Amino acid sequence: MDLARWPFVTSIAVAEEVRAALVEGQAVVALESTLLSHGLPPGRNRKVAERLEAVVREAGAVPATIAVLDGQPLVGLNAHQLDRVCDPAAGLVKLSRRDLGPAIALGKNGATTVASTVALADAAGIRVFGTGGLGGVHFPLPSRSASWDVSADLDALADTPVLVVCSGVKSVLDIEATLELLETRSVPVLGYQTDMFPAFYLRESPYSVPWRVDSAEQAADVVVAHQATPGRSGVLLAKPVPIEYEMDRATHDRLLADGIRLLAERGVQGRDVTPVLLEHFHTASEGVSLDANEELVVSNVTLAAQVAVELAKR
Repeated sequence: MDLARWPFVTSIAVAEEVRAALVEGQAVVALESTLLSHGLPPGRNRKVAERLEAVVREAGAVPATIAVLDGQPLVGLNAHQLDRVCDPAAGLVKLSRRDLGPAIALGKNGATTVASTVALADAAGIRVFGTGGLGGVHFPLPSRSASWDVSADLDALADTPVLVVCSGVKSVLDIEATLELLETRSVPVLGYQTDMFPAFYLRESPYSVPWRVDSAEQAADVVVAHQATPGRSGVLLAKPVPIEYEMDRATHDRLLADGIRLLAERGVQGRDVTPVLLEHFHTASEGVSLDANEELVVSNVTLAAQVAVELAKR
């Protein structure tokens, strides 16, 4: 834990189970809370929270769901805290890395995105994070020729030595531009048992991955070797959605086109773009995208735990 880089680190409450695992060199997997508070409907989100922590334990690792409650950064949540995160009435704000300071200082409740989860995981000494989809470069709205909307997730990966396991970037984003930016920021991109970069609801995008690994052991080897090279960037490990839960491509493309028009009509921008698009997908697909979302996250978190166990052996 690097106190010099994180002056507020002493205010982070690390759950006793997580703290003990880290001290003993056991495998720990960070989990985000925005998926629970903003990505899934009430009721289902709580069940998914339990399921994610369960699959981490089944793989031999310790789960550490991360959030900010009453201005307190929490690494590892108990049942009551998970209830609060999953309760719409709690009014959790979506917190990226830039929002951590204000939320802490003002005593707010917030759910962590990829960027802020990675930051707090790193501060606590956790090196593996399992999630659904990475943020990226957004397509420009029809009224604009270019987009300056780039997720902070990419910079977080570029300067934080954490392995992020996901199903690529959300298919509502500009995948080509996102991959180019990851290359520019020197983030290794690995495909898990695939040569093509996944697109969240879809198993393949039109773009290839620079490197392929076929086991958790190989992924752990890459992480160890990468961390021995100069720099502090993390590693992105992209695993396709399970084949039985992949969305029909024609349906997906239609929903995406409709969703982009919806954004333009409502004037939605910034951090509200992804939640609005995901809600559109969930509603218009009559729940098909919800099932895909849950299963891909479970699959990714399982792999993250397997890699964490391999890293603990080293």
